[in-house]
Order: sequence, then C-alpha cells, then structure tokens
Amino acid sequence: MEHILSNRINNLSESATLAMACLCRELKLQGHNVIDLSLGEPDFNTPDIVKNAAKAAIDNNFTFYTPVSGYLDLRKAICNKLKRDNNLDYAPDQIVVSNGAKHSIANAVLCLVNPGDEVIVPAPYWVSYSEIIKLAEGVPVYIEAKIDSDFKVTPEQVEAAITPKTKLFLFSSPCNPTGSVYSREELKKLADVFAKHKNIYIISDEIYEHINFNGGHQSLAQFDFIKENVITINGVSKGFAMTGWRIGYMAAPKFIAKACDKLQGQITSAPSSIAQKAALMAMNTDLSVVREMVKVFKERRDLVLSLLKEIPGLKTNTPEGAFYVYPEISYYIGKSDGKTTIKTDDDFCMYILKSVQVAIVPGSAFGTPNYIRISYATSNDLLIEAIKRIKKALSELK
Repeated sequence: MEHILSNRINNLSESATLAMACLCRELKLQGHNVIDLSLGEPDFNTPDIVKNAAKAAIDNNFTFYTPVSGYLDLRKAICNKLKRDNNLDYAPDQIVVSNGAKHSIANAVLCLVNPGDEVIVPAPYWVSYSEIIKLAEGVPVYIEAKIDSDFKVTPEQVEAAITPKTKLFLFSSPCNPTGSVYSREELKKLADVFAKHKNIYIISDEIYEHINFNGGHQSLAQFDFIKENVITINGVSKGFAMTGWRIGYMAAPKFIAKACDKLQGQITSAPSSIAQKAALMAMNTDLSVVREMVKVFKERRDLVLSLLKEIPGLKTNTPEGAFYVYPEISYYIGKSDGKTTIKTDDDFCMYILKSVQVAIVPGSAFGTPNYIRISYATSNDLLIEAIKRIKKALSELK
C-alpha cells in the first residue's frame, strides 16, 4: 500500500534507535532477558522538586492553552538560565518552547531550508538530523570525523564543504552518538569560518550540556560576531531526567523565533502546560541534582571503557560528555561463528542481540559504518553483565 502514502513518508527512514528499542520490548515480552543499551535515556527519576511543581500546576488549574511559544515566565527563566550558565543574552521573544529538542530542531530546519538547500552535518550525527533535513527537501552534506580526531570536524573540512547552496550547519556538542565535546578554542575556529559566510545559519544542539565531564560547557553563540546566525537548541530531557515530559527550546534571532512560533502554531501549538510548569522549576532549581547524576555517568563511562579494553579488536576514544561510547568494530567485519558472518555493523548488532541478548545501535544509523553506539545510561551491574555477554559473543567469531 506504499503507493497510497506520500513520497515524503515513503522516503523517510525509521529511527534506528527507536526501532532497536521497540525490538527489545518485543523480545522482553516474549520472556527474553534482554539488556537494552540502545536508548539515550537517563535511568534516573525526575527530581522530586520538579514533579511536585507539576502536581501543583494541576491543582492550580494550569490546564488551559498556553501561548504557542510557551508561558512567558518559562521563557524568562530560560533567558535567565542562558545568562547564568552560558553568558548568553536573549529576550523572551527569542525563545520558543517546543515538544522536545527534536521538535525545536525540526522547527528551525523547516523554517530555514528550501528545496535544494544544502545542510552540512558532521558525521557521526544524531539519527534524526538527516531525516529532518529530507523532510524539508534539503540536501544533507556529510563531513566525516573519525575516532583519531575524537570525532570532531576541523575548520578546513567545514570550509571545503561550503558551496553557494549551503544554508545550514547542524551539529551537537556534547555529541550524540560519540560523547565528544568541542572546546572553546575549537568552536572559535569554526566560528571564524562561518564569519566569512554570513548567509549560513548554524543549529547548535546542546541538549547534553549538563552531562559534561571536562569542566564546563561551551556554547557557539558566545561569539558575538556570529551570534545572529546561531540557533541554540536545548531542553530538560537529559540533564534533568525528563525525557517523557517533552520540553525542548530554542534561543534564536527574533525573526527565526517568530517564524518557528508561526509554524508550531499550525502543527502542534504549545507543549503541555503541566510539563512547562515542571520545566520552569527545572530552570530555576539548584544544579546539585544534575551534578550528582553527572558524577555517576562519569563513573559508568570509566567502567565501560575499562571493560571494553578487555575485548580484542575494539577501538575506543574517551568521550567527554553525554552517556555513550562509540567503538570502532572493523576488526570483526568478515568474521564468522560458523553460522553468521559479520558483513556490516548492522550484522554485528543483530548478532549480539540474537546470540547474547544485548541491544546496541549500528554506526551506520549515525552516518559512520563499522562503529557501534553503546549507551551506558543504566546500572553498573547491567553494564558489567552486558559487556561480559558481548565479550563472550565476539570470542566465538573467527
């Protein structure tokens, strides 16, 4: 029946991370003991102070439509947060609150990209970037960053990818799927490139801002000479363990924020009024709850890296943020256990899932074949058991 559906949806790929998570749920329902290391979701509960704010919002009848871009007090709180944490000055009419950071990114892309416009995307990239660009009928232009460069692109690579058709540059720091974090110096060099191309806009996805192990997050918009071309994306899902609340936001030049308000008003309107009040509390709360979570994530990262080093042939770097490791698996391509031959990273992940029931995501979903993404957003016991299983499965490959 695909011929009945639009070309738009037929050409759209399913999210590989969500597909793997769905497969895990199905296997668990069948009674299989699956360890899921596929999803980017903190295993912590939302802080009680935030949950209590949502309960109070219900009791106080914040249950009606809100302004499309979100409550004014929330947008003011986001402005205060951006000043406090990032030294960025924005007004409330430059803030648009949406149904998650993914929605914020989609709004920005759909408001800026015309058919045929090129969008430069460093690879590895988050799975939804390329599909959102395709929905806007834009053309993704990928520049690959390899493990030896800590999965970060150089100014020279970016400059070489720019053409007269380039409209956007879309990237994340800390990065999903690699956990790589751009330093201030590295961002400054990228900013210098964009300063020479005033017609190019940059979407800086900073949703993992607080899960940062190197001492401090750096925002691209801090450089005043390109700030008017930067759309900063953030939200509460990762740092405050609020994935299900679906609150993301953008800080952007006023004309872009106004355009996104217009688009959002025709598609979803505002996000949940209750979730907005919870997010307001998150914006204003002390970050000690976040710091405790980050401490645990760093310990888990170190644990996972130490365990992976015991597996022959896996090559890893040391990610400085988020909660992923992104090993290179080329050593295992072409190997077989006598029944299954590993020809691709997809084969690798399916072999691990079927043989030892651990779910991971192939790097091809993120634009770089022969890698895998492992999420360590779960307990130490599960991580130890999962990597023990992976090690056993890989030892069978010859």
